[in-house]
Amino acid sequence: MKHVRILWVSFFVLLLDQVTKYAIKTNMALHESIPVIGDFLRLTYVENYGMAFGISFGENKFFTVFAVIASVAILVYLFKMKSEFYLARFSMALIFGGALGNLMDRILRGRVVDFIDGEFFNIRIPSFQFLFLDFPGYRMDRWPVYNVADIAVTVGMVLLMIFMFLFDNYEQETELTEETEMIR
Repeated sequence: MKHVRILWVSFFVLLLDQVTKYAIKTNMALHESIPVIGDFLRLTYVENYGMAFGISFGENKFFTVFAVIASVAILVYLFKMKSEFYLARFSMALIFGGALGNLMDRILRGRVVDFIDGEFFNIRIPSFQFLFLDFPGYRMDRWPVYNVADIAVTVGMVLLMIFMFLFDNYEQETELTEETEMIR
């Protein structure tokens, strides 16, 4: 049962996510914004019917079904990777906890509570033409509002990519060392 301990990470993420969302919902009005660090970081209570960071492609039911399937797949994978490196399991546990946090909102409320409103840097992509296609410009002066679950999923994904990069290099070095020793 040693491999089950990693689920405490998921539980902590889920608990922190739900407690912070509850605190926001009970202490703020919808669309209310409170400066924390000037205009750089604010608490802004919004409700999101789409995916993470306010992205929306269709109906909420699709996202709920997708989140259930993804959560089950992550949980199964977490149990299968019990002998993997800790960083891989930790990153998957963060992703699982974040997925559960937003899934719980979708199931209980039909929407996700978001409240962290930060301005990290502006994104400006001018319109351009590539071959025969015209691409419209894009401008984002403020990041979409997000929550603890979104942070956990994002950090988990970044850690997983770092692990994959490091593990791939480790495997290549190990194979190279084994081949070199065989030649000797």
